This record gives sequence, C-alpha cells and structure tokens, in this order.
Amino acid sequence: MNKPRKLPTGIYRPTWTKNGQTFTSDVLWIRFGCRQRCGKENCSGLHRESSESTSLKAARDLRARRLAEVAKGRLIGQTAELTTFEDLAGMLTTDYQVNARKSLKRAKISVDRLREYFGPCRALAITTDRINQYIGERQAAKAANATIRNELAALRRMFTLAIQAGKVAQAPYIPSLRVSNTRSGFFEMEQFLAVLKHLPVDLRPVVEYAYLTGWRRSEILELEWRNVDFRTGEVRLDPGATKNDEGRTFPFSAYPPLGELLRWQRERTVAVEKTTKRIVSHVFHRGGRPILDFRGAWQKACDAAGVRGRLVHDFRRTAVRNLERAGVPRSVAMKLTGHLTESIYRRYAIVSPADLKAGVEKLAKLHVEQTAPARVVVVLGDRKNRT
Repeated sequence: MNKPRKLPTGIYRPTWTKNGQTFTSDVLWIRFGCRQRCGKENCSGLHRESSESTSLKAARDLRARRLAEVAKGRLIGQTAELTTFEDLAGMLTTDYQVNARKSLKRAKISVDRLREYFGPCRALAITTDRINQYIGERQAAKAANATIRNELAALRRMFTLAIQAGKVAQAPYIPSLRVSNTRSGFFEMEQFLAVLKHLPVDLRPVVEYAYLTGWRRSEILELEWRNVDFRTGEVRLDPGATKNDEGRTFPFSAYPPLGELLRWQRERTVAVEKTTKRIVSHVFHRGGRPILDFRGAWQKACDAAGVRGRLVHDFRRTAVRNLERAGVPRSVAMKLTGHLTESIYRRYAIVSPADLKAGVEKLAKLHVEQTAPARVVVVLGDRKNRT
C-alpha cells in the first residue's frame, strides 16, 4: 500500500468523524498566518480557506495570493474571486448618484457598452489582454477613440472603487488612448449673423447669448430670471450650476449688446406671461416652455449659412478669441467664460490667419519705431562726410 504523499506546509485535507468513522476531504485547503496585519477586524492571526480544488497547484497559487495580500496589509479573500462585472458597474452607478455627478448619463452609456463585452465576466477575468481585445473590437466597429477613452475611464473608475471597497485585490493595466480631436472652429461676425438669420425666432436669443458670453449651452438653457439682476447689471450663476461647480458673474451693464439682448428677452417674456397667465422662470424659452434641445434647427441653420458641421460649443472658442483680441487679462477672461484651468483656456484661444497678420503688422510697426532714430543718425553722418 502506497503511503500518502506529504502535503506542503500550509496545505491540508480536512478530516472529520461521523458514526465513529474518520473521513478525509479530497478538496485541498490552505492555512496561513497574518500576524494580525491583514486589515480584518477581530482577526485571530490564523486564516483557513478552501481552494475548491483537488489540484495541489491551485492550492499553492491560492495560498501565494493570500500571503501577497497580507503583505500589502489588505486581505481580500474569496470576495475577489466572486466579484463580477455587474458588481463593478453597480458601484460606479452608486458613486455617481451619491456624489450627484453631472456626467451620470454619459457614464451609463459607457457602462452599457462595456456590459456588451464584459457582462458575464468576473472581475478577475477582466485582464489587460481582454481589455486590448475590447479596444480592437470597438475600433473595428468605427467607434471614435474619444468614445472608447470614456468607456475605459469608466472601467478604470470601477476598479478603483472596487479596490477601495475590498472587492478586488488589484486592477488590471488599462491602456490610455491618444485622442487628437481638438476642435478649432470659431465664428466670424458674418458667419454668426448668417446662422442667426436662419434660426427660429425663439432660438436666436440663445445663440446670440452664446456668441456674446461664450457660456456653455446647458448654462444658457438653464438660466432663470432670478439669476439676472437688472439693478446691478449682472448675470449670476449659482455654485453647482456650472460644469466646474463654481459660481460665475457676468456684468452686462458695461456690455451694451448683452444688456440690450436681456432687456429685449425680458419684454418678450412678460408678453408671454400675460398671454399664458403664468410665470415663466427661464430666460430663454419657447412660448414659455424651457428649451431642451435644438440640434435639428441648429444643423439646418448652419447648412443654410454655409458653415456645415459647426457646433454651438464653437462659440466658446469665439468668445475666448474675442477676449484675447480685446486685450482682456487672461485671469479675468477665465472668470467670465468659466474656464477653471489656464491649460484648457489656451486650447480655446484659437488664432486665425487674420490674427497672425495683424500681429505681424504690429511687430513691423514696432520695428520701424525702434530703428527710425538709428537711420537718422546714419543719414546725418553721411551728409557730414559729403561736406
């Protein structure tokens, strides 16, 4: 009779007694000490866990993983093996909802895309190789790199939350995609007026406000009359109402075109209130009802004006360029347009060929002014030599 092979340290087969008879499990178990450094509450210092396998290699690998977790001061245990993609997705959605993130809708779209590929997977099966395969399939489906990058950012956030919650031991390496889709579109005055002419009457004030201020479309459409102070001549956005959650003030008392626009829009609103017998809270509206979306009307107007493909967001670049042209200090301009960092603001400070030509003309004028005295001296000297 062959003597049973001795198992390595820390690996064993449990035994139990029933009706006076002793039984030995075929499934291998592991045991390891943590010296109470595992991060678990009320830890005895000794841990036991089933490998759920009769394979010695599987038991060894499991024990090695647990010892590595202990060395990091965080014992994840079986939780990591049981965590699924849906668990990760749930944590991400909850995080966005609890923190009232404005990009929840965008995040849900990314999660739905990821679910199509990783839905049935456990977290451990979401490896770097599989992520690269996902990227390849999305690119083959003609998805833009910017879109794929948003999806990978959502996946990266899922694993960050899972590590914080002790659901996984570590995150896979998630590649970053290079995106070169920075827009450079802006509107000259003639182009702006051409688009304005082809828009419905209710939308013209919205677009004009965007051209004059460079504010985001959502900030304009959500603007209410309580934010407009005609006494002080200011428009104010409350903290939390903007993309970067900072409040903002735009003085229109010193900006006649904007002041005239707001007063004209106020007169229209009062007329609507008298007709409908109800208060209209939004500054920009369609017959008293908030404007939710106008992409169709916008595209038709751009096509008719000969500027196909332009975005309402291009007015931000236009406003920044106008502020730069006017010599407004950058710190002041950033406060007016709502740019939080100078690096982002610089991306919007588009320079046109006309700007470059004007800059060179100024340089040429300076060169003439600096060299004129020297030329006079040379000419006078030559005259003296002649006499």
